[in-house]
Amino acid sequence: MKICLFGGTFDPPHIGHLLIAQTIFEEEVFDKILFIPAYKPPHKNNITPVEQRVDMLRFAIKDNPNFDMSDAEINRRGISYSIDTIQSIKKNLNLDKKDCYFLIGSDTLLKFHTWRNPRKILNECQVIVAIRPGFRPSDLAPWILHKVHFANIPRFEISSNTIRTRWAENKTIRYMVSLPVWNYINKNKLYLIKKRNQNTIL
Repeated sequence: MKICLFGGTFDPPHIGHLLIAQTIFEEEVFDKILFIPAYKPPHKNNITPVEQRVDMLRFAIKDNPNFDMSDAEINRRGISYSIDTIQSIKKNLNLDKKDCYFLIGSDTLLKFHTWRNPRKILNECQVIVAIRPGFRPSDLAPWILHKVHFANIPRFEISSNTIRTRWAENKTIRYMVSLPVWNYINKNKLYLIKKRNQNTIL
């Protein structure tokens, strides 16, 4: 079984996530794309509660048989370190390195050297990179560059941060998230704190 692990905060999960996952599924011929929502990402603060992020992710991927979700980081609690997740999933699914891929964006790759045990990650799995505009391979250390695989997939310039900001500013996020995710955000009044703060300032 050839699996691609796709971790993130997914706050919210958007069309870019889904398009990248589906495209890489087809290009690299995976058996499954495994979305892994972080419980507590080491480099981010002030994120939406994990229960709501999980709900949105389930809505986003539920109609695609190529996608599944892992609650490995949620069950483990604490700070979500990728090396722990990779090792845990490999053990649970009985995966060898050749069958375990880990998907990250090229913007994230530039910070990869600051992660916990980055060299160990490269030894545990195949790191596959979705390139974003402005990325230059020459910015990477050779020990990283020579061990990652750059995927041949389109570039989708949608970010969760942009979606949260637009929602808080009463701007449309239509076509940026799936309709079930849009409905969930609206029903649960997510991402309104910034707007309230702006109104207070005014």
